[in-house]
Amino acid sequence: MSDGRLVLCGAPLGNVADASARLRETLAAADVIAAEDTRRLARLARDLDVPLTARVVSYFEGNEERRTPELLATLLAGALVALVTDGGMPSVSDPGYRLVTAALDAGVPVTAAPGPSAVTTALALSGLPSDRFCFEGFLPRTGGARRSRLAVLAAEERTLIFFEAPHRLAATLADLAAAFDPARPAALCRELTKTYEEIRRAPLGELADLAGREPFRGEITLVVAGAPAAPAAEVSDERVRAAVAEREAAGLSRRDAVAAVAAALNLPRRRVYTAAHS
Repeated sequence: MSDGRLVLCGAPLGNVADASARLRETLAAADVIAAEDTRRLARLARDLDVPLTARVVSYFEGNEERRTPELLATLLAGALVALVTDGGMPSVSDPGYRLVTAALDAGVPVTAAPGPSAVTTALALSGLPSDRFCFEGFLPRTGGARRSRLAVLAAEERTLIFFEAPHRLAATLADLAAAFDPARPAALCRELTKTYEEIRRAPLGELADLAGREPFRGEITLVVAGAPAAPAAEVSDERVRAAVAEREAAGLSRRDAVAAVAAALNLPRRRVYTAAHS
């Protein structure tokens, strides 16, 4: 086994003061730094007053598959390789997973210089239950696939966390309100730790209306309360029909609307289907 080692470096989300001493030490000591954006790495090193003596290579979604074998060879040759993304922990909806698994399969030690995470930061700031949560990352980009995925998640009782791009935010919030419930509590977290940090806490329906009128820019994390358990015996056919119709009006197909209502109200799909067609 080589003496090489891979270190996953948690980088500040925006506020450079959040950088850890271990991050500084690792960047200074590394033989190779694989960075999601080499220009951001150079700016981070300047802000931290860390001289970079390492060989710096780009490692992002577009070249991750091709560059992983090169970095693995470097690790096997005995190098200390630091992996840094634009912010947060590598491999959490960011490059890194391929390299981690390749290194572990090859017997190369993998460790971390822990740091900020948008997932847990948004969860803590949301005011929603944080004892159990589920991170879903980015939802599918197309409307049909996104709505189908949300129909599956509608009954999830743990707090849900999503990442989303600004230009898809309004559509995603509208689909969330339709698939879950417009009254479901949520938090829209924008530009965490940065100068224009903003947290909007409101029901999904209100956030969807707001995003439809007011464009949001920057990096966005959505936190949504889990589904409440509803006793099946207390749900009337009229409520079921209204819930299905509401979701269809919001753009879901009949199949996805039935699945979403069944999950949200804790009912068998057959009962929801029968009520909707009665």
